[in-house]
Amino acid sequence: MLEFAILGLLQEAPMHGYELRKELTAKLGAIRAAISYGSLYPTLRRLQAAGWITEAAETPATAEEVPALTSRRGRVVYTITAEGKERFAQLIAQAGPETYDDTGFGVHFAFFARTDQATRLRILEGRRRKIEERREGLRDVLGRAAERLDAYTLELQRHGLDACEREVRWLEELIANERSGRAPTVPLPGTAGGRRDDNSPPPPGESRKERP
Repeated sequence: MLEFAILGLLQEAPMHGYELRKELTAKLGAIRAAISYGSLYPTLRRLQAAGWITEAAETPATAEEVPALTSRRGRVVYTITAEGKERFAQLIAQAGPETYDDTGFGVHFAFFARTDQATRLRILEGRRRKIEERREGLRDVLGRAAERLDAYTLELQRHGLDACEREVRWLEELIANERSGRAPTVPLPGTAGGRRDDNSPPPPGESRKERP
């Protein structure tokens, strides 16, 4: 998923490692993009070895762009290759089970604007099935074992069930929009209707308490 996200970002513009890390955070949310330079650069080296990205000329690094306790050195700018674009096209067209889990779905959803409608719909329907299965499993636990759970464990199970129910409703709305050819509507904060319904699920990578 990290390779997929990096290739997607480099299709937009060449970037150096610091920029990539910032854009990953902005694109995927701080939770999914809480990656270290120790995981980012090995991934970049793998992409280079595969011929999917290449290094461009170095540019001077500013003080804020140099990790603490490291030397101030030039920044290597990474550019996607023609082979990398083909690889990204293959990855973005995937709609298998790996795109339904929490991380896979979040990364693919972040690039939905560049995904064809049929693939978006398959991923959304697969995600809905997965969350419905998770919801039924939680309902089963609460129905069979609620009396054996302590109050905090019981509350955690209820919280999980509530999250599943909210996500299913959200996915059903997205699926309905896809089938009718409509894009999701997200009003800007501060405008009429700009505040989200407190019962709506947060977008991938955002927790409820992070909302304004």
